[in-house]
Amino acid sequence: MTKNANMDNPWTPEDEREHPRSILEWWCLISFIKSIEDNKRWGLKIAFSEWNKNKTEQGSILNFDLYDKENDKHFIYYLRDESNRLKAAKDSFYISYGDSFAKGVYPHYEMYINDKKNNIKIDIEFNAESLPRWIAQDATSGQLPLGLGFYRYGFIPKVAISGKMVMNGSTYNLDGKGYYEHAWGDMWYDNPLSSFSGIKKTITIYLKLISWWLHNNKIRIPKSLMFSTENNPFGYDWAWALLDNGWSVYYGNIMFWVMEGPAAGTLILSKDGKKYEEFCNIHFRYNKTHPSKKHDFYYPTDLEITATKGKEKLHLRFTMTSDTREYLSRFIGGSYWLGFVICEAPGIVKGYYFDGVKKIKLSGVCKIEPQRQVSIIGHNSLKIDFQKPPSGVGISFNLDSHYLRKKVFIQIQLAPRPKITMNIKKLRDSKINKKHNPEF
Repeated sequence: MTKNANMDNPWTPEDEREHPRSILEWWCLISFIKSIEDNKRWGLKIAFSEWNKNKTEQGSILNFDLYDKENDKHFIYYLRDESNRLKAAKDSFYISYGDSFAKGVYPHYEMYINDKKNNIKIDIEFNAESLPRWIAQDATSGQLPLGLGFYRYGFIPKVAISGKMVMNGSTYNLDGKGYYEHAWGDMWYDNPLSSFSGIKKTITIYLKLISWWLHNNKIRIPKSLMFSTENNPFGYDWAWALLDNGWSVYYGNIMFWVMEGPAAGTLILSKDGKKYEEFCNIHFRYNKTHPSKKHDFYYPTDLEITATKGKEKLHLRFTMTSDTREYLSRFIGGSYWLGFVICEAPGIVKGYYFDGVKKIKLSGVCKIEPQRQVSIIGHNSLKIDFQKPPSGVGISFNLDSHYLRKKVFIQIQLAPRPKITMNIKKLRDSKINKKHNPEF
């Protein structure tokens, strides 16, 4: 295996290039840029992905989204090939879909996109200002489980972007900052329990992550817990932030049906791009949720998290600031799982960092992407509240079920006086988003 020139870099050239035996692989750039000539601000996402399902069904995707912040408008160019994977070099990182491509090796990369639908061409270079990092690098050496499969997920949280954009015949110079990631492995979203070939390794990864989580968290009864069917463990919450003081933040959480409470994920903070602090003791809550435009599920548009590690405490609130783009991918032939949905929007982040002595106020820009695997039973949520002394002893359940079309409230109080309260209401059909897009 080729060694890195920079020994602090955990990525090898072999890590960066295509892994043709993997079931699923993707490369993605997310950024905030400015066109210098007119001083307009843009959000940019470029993603190349490919799959080799069961080693027989192959395909690839080019997903391009240029967001005009001034006019709150998305320019989307989405191509999908159900028969062919990306064209890729064997001995270096070079991938292409048509005449669009990505190439490079740490710390320098290039991407070119020819959006024939919107008459946009973007030719950019991006240079890493941070070292690469694997998710769960210390706990599992960067291995993550999904269902019965597993994958590697690496990212660079801060890159400097420069280049040119040609839009409707006019040329603009670009400048900005961004985030770059690369992931690959033997997992499949529409049937995550089908990959048995690496089950022993997957179990080992689960055990390491559980041990890591238990080591960093104290088991205690919270004031309340909230669960929902759309927050199943085959989706996750994702956010990336660039803070005004130069710090970067990555947040990823596999919810395990939880909508409020302890997070089964990670928050990774880098102050200088060289050292990383990974927080595992995290609590989160949704301040606001929004119904999907086309399907019966909700996702957060305002997310608040508190992460602690020893004396350190990081409190952040991520808020979407524009209309959400819902990227929908239907599972062909799926009987229970309908598909995988990415709900993405730019936003702002505010909060503070406490090092045990002083508190530092934080603010910046962010990209928020709740990602959900949606089922036929739609939205169903259960909130559990615990009553503790000195106010009393008891528990209450608040069920909101679109599948049953009912709202149910049950309260069981043991002290100071034993009491049981129950209330059941039927939901109107107008309260339930039953629309299903045939192109989903």
